[in-house]
Amino acid sequence: MIANTFDLASLLLYVFWAFFAGLIWYLHRENKREGYPLDTDSYRSGLSVVGFPAPPPSKTYRMLHGEDILVADGRPDRRPVMAAPLAAWPGAPLEPTGNPMVDGVGPAAYAERADHADMTFEGLPKIVPLRVAEGFYLESRDPDPRGMQVKGDDGLVAGTVKDCWVDRSEYIMRYYEVELPGGRTVLLPSNFARVDGGKREIRVKAVFAKHFADAPTTKDANSITLLEEDRICGYFGGGYLYAHPSRAEPIL
Repeated sequence: MIANTFDLASLLLYVFWAFFAGLIWYLHRENKREGYPLDTDSYRSGLSVVGFPAPPPSKTYRMLHGEDILVADGRPDRRPVMAAPLAAWPGAPLEPTGNPMVDGVGPAAYAERADHADMTFEGLPKIVPLRVAEGFYLESRDPDPRGMQVKGDDGLVAGTVKDCWVDRSEYIMRYYEVELPGGRTVLLPSNFARVDGGKREIRVKAVFAKHFADAPTTKDANSITLLEEDRICGYFGGGYLYAHPSRAEPIL
């Protein structure tokens, strides 16, 4: 009876089902490589949530340029959270206890990426200023932002564009290097800026002019690390909520 009803098509169907179930299990397990076990709210301290299946064992990733990255024990984030719950019930919203844009709270949060520059296939720093990017230049038919004033959302001048930072792999501009009064320079992500070629100025809606003074900087004058990229973008992104108290209030 089995021989009369079981054929190659049935076998292939069952093999596919088994393969697909195994794929779902594998992907769900790999999804827990970072961030597990989950920590519950403080009212249930000591309890961790793992679920099924269990997180996978540690794994070493061998990067293109010789770096080995070990991902083990869920790669937990040990940084202190600079915010406190507004209420005692679980899941209550958090209120910053310091400067949220600097502390990396809420929309200003950033990931703990590697603290070295992203590299091109040839092993060169990927994002660099034009002054060291040999062979790169700005399109002559576009306004040259160098020398333009940078204004915050309050209309005040924060500084002047000193140089532009380009991505050697993507052939696009990533940052404006803004020189502040006093000579200090900070990087402004290009997607937070609006260039007005007619007025020769750049407007930034995310923050006010005073906030540029606290923006994260790079440890090297001619390159930026992956961690610094996340911190800088998180800082300006957080300004949409934290630059002024009114931004954190309900719209209606």
